[in-house]
Amino acid sequence: MHYLPGPEQTRRMTTEELRAGFLVPGLFQAGAATLRFVELDRVVLGGIVPAGDGIRLEAPPEMAAEFFLERREAGILNVGGAGRVTADGTEYAMANRDGLYLGRGTREIVFHSDDPAAPARFYLVSYPAHASFPAAHVPQEEADLTELGTVEQANQRRLRKYFHPGGVPTAQLVMGVTELQAGSVWNTMPAHTHARRTEVYLYFDVPEDAVVFHMMGEPTETRHLVMRDGDVALSPGWSIHSGCGTRNYTFCWAMGGENQVFSDMQGVAMADLR
Repeated sequence: MHYLPGPEQTRRMTTEELRAGFLVPGLFQAGAATLRFVELDRVVLGGIVPAGDGIRLEAPPEMAAEFFLERREAGILNVGGAGRVTADGTEYAMANRDGLYLGRGTREIVFHSDDPAAPARFYLVSYPAHASFPAAHVPQEEADLTELGTVEQANQRRLRKYFHPGGVPTAQLVMGVTELQAGSVWNTMPAHTHARRTEVYLYFDVPEDAVVFHMMGEPTETRHLVMRDGDVALSPGWSIHSGCGTRNYTFCWAMGGENQVFSDMQGVAMADLR
């Protein structure tokens, strides 16, 4: 289990201590399923990269479960080449940026790449679930799309909601993708916090010669993490979660907690940031 520092400890941390506390690197390993258990509402993060044979999602001993989704739900996003997910005998074709929701009680889950030379990269976010909901495949073009930002503020972006109230029903997971347009580099500014849920950010499709500065910390004690392609930032309820890149970039945001209402957030005025 990955435990996060609290706000008082965070104020005194070095760069490497901040990275150890709030950054999850290295999820996507060729031919493997890599899982990370995090205390933020007991989220499990996974990177599954099939190369050749399919990869079955098993419940590790730490879960004390018969199968992975015995007491959980999962959102899956493909951030690589074309692939497939088989869930209890039903196969879902997963193009790049397609999403798949699997509800509590789904027993057998297998991941495949269509072409091992250009493998799928499945990003998995799983939270405990108090209820069961049906599986749902959401192609990128069918996600709920909102256009945000302006050229003047360098934050033009497309926000796509995949699993959310009013769309695909879930127990607590809310998940989507934000893509910044060419020439835009800022996201989620003015900043906000989430008192009733936590969030994780996967930055992907970030070029090798680019980075994203992920802003975090208390609004009056801000810090940052330097993010590269495939890195995940962990955001507790007391922390802002914003970003600025050396060029445009894309990220998957996922939230879990006691409230799924997208607009339930505490805004921070620009004048109050430190």
